[in-house]
Amino acid sequence: MSSTIDAPQEWVESVSDLRLPPKTDRRLQDLMDRNNEGLLTEVERADLESLVELSGRVSLVRAEALHLAGREPE
Repeated sequence: MSSTIDAPQEWVESVSDLRLPPKTDRRLQDLMDRNNEGLLTEVERADLESLVELSGRVSLVRAEALHLAGREPE
């Protein structure tokens, strides 16, 4: 079942601009690089999994907001 919620255009626009904070994005990139090199500890692997999941969720929310705003991803 689907429902529709009215939202102010400004809110949709701000959600469509969501990104991981720069420090978090750098950490994710570093962990992905270290993973490719086979250098992750178990703690780093857990961090990587969490950040990948968070990044995926942010991307999905952002994509939906872009769709609602009638915009294409940059």
